[in-house]
Amino acid sequence: MASLQPPLPEQQQQPPGTTAAMDPRPDHGEDSYEGHGRLAGKKVVITGGDSGIGRAVAIAFAREGADVLISYLNEDEDAQETVHLVEQAGRKAVSVPGDIGDPAHCRWIIEQAVEAFGGIDVLVNNAAHQMTFEDIADISDEEWDKTFRTNIHAMFYLAKAAVKHMKPGAAIINTTSVNADMPKQTLLPYATTKGAIQNFTAGLAQMLMPKGIRVNCVAPGPVWTPLIPATMPPEEVAQFGASYPIGRPAQPKELAPAYVMLASDEASYVSGATIAVTGGKPFL
Repeated sequence: MASLQPPLPEQQQQPPGTTAAMDPRPDHGEDSYEGHGRLAGKKVVITGGDSGIGRAVAIAFAREGADVLISYLNEDEDAQETVHLVEQAGRKAVSVPGDIGDPAHCRWIIEQAVEAFGGIDVLVNNAAHQMTFEDIADISDEEWDKTFRTNIHAMFYLAKAAVKHMKPGAAIINTTSVNADMPKQTLLPYATTKGAIQNFTAGLAQMLMPKGIRVNCVAPGPVWTPLIPATMPPEEVAQFGASYPIGRPAQPKELAPAYVMLASDEASYVSGATIAVTGGKPFL
């Protein structure tokens, strides 16, 4: 695993960023994750599955025996690499590009999964948009709306469309953030949506329990993904994760086991929970 001990190289990308341009290159578990059949035969949808946490989860799920549809915006090269990794694990892979801020596109993603797999057992709502702002006056109405449409509205559209195809034992896993509990002021729109995601997860878990569908969320701390150099100033990138007790950001592969656990039948009594993966930072 490449060292992520800050200071990291100062770097900047155009949003949404690409994996190939990152220094050091993130570790998604390509050479290390070993599956044990914990998700054998499951049919999965992962948004933001092209890179970062989404790619790490796709690799882990495939090696645990799941077929995977990855939704992504327009990062075709990253998406095709993830598809290749899923197929290398001997599982079926489908990729669907487009903007999940559009409710019609969310419904199309679910339709494509049902057509390809015959149903849906796990929905991982992972895609997110963030940008850095020093002052509220710098946040345009359009930026605020885009962040909410991508980060929280899409979760509602996707969950609503997916539930009708889910059977008892199915699971929805939402990616929130340590920002839900400790919002960073320069990430105001993003952090606000992450708080909403945690609340949405808790409410939806209660609503869907009579259907036998579990709903949980994972709250990552700092994770080394293309979103970081694409949305933060170079000097912040260099110190990314340094203030956390572990002293560094996480590699994406360090998040994947939490998602595997929540997707597996072993988590049959876990719903409405937030699993914090924060490198020692308390999350309440």
